[in-house]
Amino acid sequence: MDKNKISCKLTTPELRQRKATVIASLKVRVLEKQELANGFRYRFDSSDQTLDLLNNFIKTERLCCDFLILGLTVAHQDSPVWLELSGPEGAKDFIKNEIEF
Repeated sequence: MDKNKISCKLTTPELRQRKATVIASLKVRVLEKQELANGFRYRFDSSDQTLDLLNNFIKTERLCCDFLILGLTVAHQDSPVWLELSGPEGAKDFIKNEIEF
């Protein structure tokens, strides 16, 4: 397995479905977006519903886009939750074009 290859293992219809459901439900919850050298960082509210969505997103992304580095920062209940998506060269463009948060 080549972890440096920048491609999603989902078929085109599967990726379209994922964008229409999971990614769309998270996209409307983004409170802030920060650009990083090799990816992006997104701020979300700390509700249980948001945490569940983020957890499901991370579990699936680990399987279909194994080149991504996924980080979730969760502090106390009143603190925002941060999702960081990064990876090797090319990952930032992939995130921008395919995940579209």
